[in-house]
Amino acid sequence: MFWVMRLQTHELILMNTARSLLLIDGSSYLYRAFYALPELTTSLGAQTGAIHGVLNMLHRILQDQQPDLIAVVMDAPGKTVRDELFAQYKANRPPMPDALREQIDPLLKAIEALGLPLLRIKGVEADDVIGTLATQAATAGINTVISTGDKDMAQLVNEHITLLDTMPRGPNK
Repeated sequence: MFWVMRLQTHELILMNTARSLLLIDGSSYLYRAFYALPELTTSLGAQTGAIHGVLNMLHRILQDQQPDLIAVVMDAPGKTVRDELFAQYKANRPPMPDALREQIDPLLKAIEALGLPLLRIKGVEADDVIGTLATQAATAGINTVISTGDKDMAQLVNEHITLLDTMPRGPNK
């Protein structure tokens, strides 16, 4: 398995032999694991439920997909281009719960400890990074799987880009 290792001006650098790319929406995984799983804590009271859930989802998808290239993409802290373009962007969303926020840094460290490339681009949301990378890979003829619960990503689907929802909801599970 090869990894997505470098970005130059947000362009995907690919190995010549790569035929498949897996882009994981780590931010989507984090929220889904936090709300889907029961509260888990260490003996010291540190929250670990979302970490446990995300790591299990990563383990499973890596077993199932076995791509040539992979990247876990997560939102970077701070304002984004979308915030600058539209002041009311996400104005009606509740703030991130503290119990979720405290799990981000340990999760990032765990992902890096696994040797998985972790992409966080300052000022750009994870889904925009994923969309850019998927489009660049498709242009290069690389079949790309986007693993996310974000239904807005469906607009990217074409002959080279597919969506994989690891936690489908509703009657069509």
